[in-house]
Amino acid sequence: MSSKKIETALVSAGRNKKFTQGSVNAVIQRASSLVFESVAAKKFATANRAKGELFYGRRGTLTHFSLQEAMVELEGGAGCALYPCGAAAVSNAILSFVSSGDHLLVAGSAYEPTQDFCEKVLVKLGVSTTYYPASIGENIASLMQPNTKVVFLESPGSITMEVPDIPAIVKAVRAVSPEVVIMIDNTWAAGILFKALEFDIDISIQAGTKYIIGHSDAMLGTAVANARCWDQLREHSYLMGQMVDADTAYVASRGLRTMGIRLKQHAESSIRIAHWLQSRPEVARVNHPALPGSQGHEFWKRDFSGSCGLFSFILKQRLTDAQLSAYLDNFEHFSMAYSWGGFESLVLANQPEEIQAIRPAEQVDFNGTLVRVHIGLEHCDDLIADLEAAFARIA
Repeated sequence: MSSKKIETALVSAGRNKKFTQGSVNAVIQRASSLVFESVAAKKFATANRAKGELFYGRRGTLTHFSLQEAMVELEGGAGCALYPCGAAAVSNAILSFVSSGDHLLVAGSAYEPTQDFCEKVLVKLGVSTTYYPASIGENIASLMQPNTKVVFLESPGSITMEVPDIPAIVKAVRAVSPEVVIMIDNTWAAGILFKALEFDIDISIQAGTKYIIGHSDAMLGTAVANARCWDQLREHSYLMGQMVDADTAYVASRGLRTMGIRLKQHAESSIRIAHWLQSRPEVARVNHPALPGSQGHEFWKRDFSGSCGLFSFILKQRLTDAQLSAYLDNFEHFSMAYSWGGFESLVLANQPEEIQAIRPAEQVDFNGTLVRVHIGLEHCDDLIADLEAAFARIA
């Protein structure tokens, strides 16, 4: 792992002369066929096709290699696989390490498409899934089976933002079966606020669509693996046809250069707005890992180096359909959309029964409507005024 400060690494990673060729940024090399000048050159490329040598477009071009090298430096792995979206990174990482008859453990608060993949695809392949609550800690050992091959973490949990005790989970899993592959959806931390591989996690997965791209105009998935898992992840993902186009790889690399300063502003604004929400009479609870009282705050404080713009809060009342429409339809600065991590602020809402439907391991502990927000780069005063007007609409 690089000894540079993270702000410096974000600017410089993946920008060696081979990739920039005299430019500031890496070149965009679009190619399917890559031409060999001799039989000897073809043999060399074939032998080194997994080591950053130009071979065939699906293996990558200089543009891809630049991004992969940057991600490896930033997250401290042996290699980085690229995918067309975060869900593809999750599903293909899991598929790379399970076979029919295997079992995996998955965070009960994981991203809903991750759960759907387990329930609708893996089940057809004869792979079973057990979900565990965020509070499991070392007790995860009791859920391990002889055929458990993968333990899948997510921190914080999707929507409800619980932070689990990851070191306790990893230690307990390793004590039962050192060979189990441990993966984490590390998107909230953008791969840099929580250094997953330093916690003995094998694979750190991100939806680069979020903070790496940063502008809500491209989709990307990344998976950085340690040396133990890299070869298998790389080759299985390649065989399943996983890749991204050179232009997406380029904008992802470009996004890295400003991600540090963007994350700091997202975090600063989100914490200010989260504190403001705590003071509102309409709000029962704010789920923000950086706030004392949020579930797992002590683990966030111990294990993370910062936060981002995504959190949720729970209203004291369950909004009616009419109230929900009045609340969501009339924001000035918050847009209603899936995804997050861009420069713009977003808002979505879920009723408690909708959250319960994607919480297979535990009962939800609230009755009011849950609102998830991503705090963008707008001025906090404008966003607070927008939220205040929304509360007035449901008064």
